[in-house]
Amino acid sequence: MSFQIYLISAILVFVFSGLLAMAGLGAAFLFVPLFYYLGVPLEQATSTALFLNVISLLFATINYWRSGLVNLKVGLPILITAVLFAPLGARLTSITNKTVLLGLFAGFLIFAGSMMLFYRPAHSTNPISNNNLLFFSTLTGGFAGFLGGLLGVGGGNFVLPFLNWIGLEAKIASATTALVVVASSFSGFLGHATMQNINPVFISLTAITAAGGSILGSYLMKNRLTNTQLKKIIGIILWIVAIKIIVDLF
Repeated sequence: MSFQIYLISAILVFVFSGLLAMAGLGAAFLFVPLFYYLGVPLEQATSTALFLNVISLLFATINYWRSGLVNLKVGLPILITAVLFAPLGARLTSITNKTVLLGLFAGFLIFAGSMMLFYRPAHSTNPISNNNLLFFSTLTGGFAGFLGGLLGVGGGNFVLPFLNWIGLEAKIASATTALVVVASSFSGFLGHATMQNINPVFISLTAITAAGGSILGSYLMKNRLTNTQLKKIIGIILWIVAIKIIVDLF
């Protein structure tokens, strides 16, 4: 792997880790296609991206936890089922056609960008019951974990809309999502890491820049930017990457 790939990857990881940490999302769903287009093998790009999710959002989650923004009551059931289903999705990656995977990435990015740009959580006056909350939480966790493992993403873009839908305040939803993504990404990473070699230099360099970007991003989320501003920025970025993938596929 060339020095140019190392340098470009490190810069991209720092920027996108910081941006998406502000929303409680891992940037793996961006890193996989970006690394792939830079010449990193798809299998290696997937496992590295999941590991970077763990590193970047671990620092952000610690920051959010200290500020009292993580809701364990809602997040824990999602976390448990996501961790259980992520390795299953990871096992299927190696037998899935690369064109299909990249097409799924594009669809996932369009969905995620649309949620960021247009979705507005409804604040219901009739809160969901505890039994229904547990059911939908575990269902969401399993779905997010499986697709996260398959696509090499943390699944946060499925978890965050659900937390918004049940009425959690935006920053609490983002912080709780970050906790779930750390656990599900690590589970998915273990599933991928057993199937192919990992470039130690590449993963070490990008892990350092991911941590730096996440620390900066979590600080800005708490103290500087509004959620509305952040969601618009991220939504546009996701659409741009999706369009690039679709153009290249066709």
